[in-house]
Amino acid sequence: MLSPETLEHYRRMSIPERIKLALRMMDEGMGYLLEGSPDVVKRRFELLRRENDARNVNMLTSIARTREKP
Repeated sequence: MLSPETLEHYRRMSIPERIKLALRMMDEGMGYLLEGSPDVVKRRFELLRRENDARNVNMLTSIARTREKP
């Protein structure tokens, strides 16, 4: 969990600063994502796909609830 000071620092960042930080973090993490045997990398990407699919289902379900008629 991030400290209140760190959260406040992120909130005060400009949009270009946030984008730069996000791109740097993605660049640093990419090597670890592709590290390991082909089977390990394949399982890692399958897990990411499942997690993304679950998030998408949750978002679509929430959107559908907002569009339901009373």
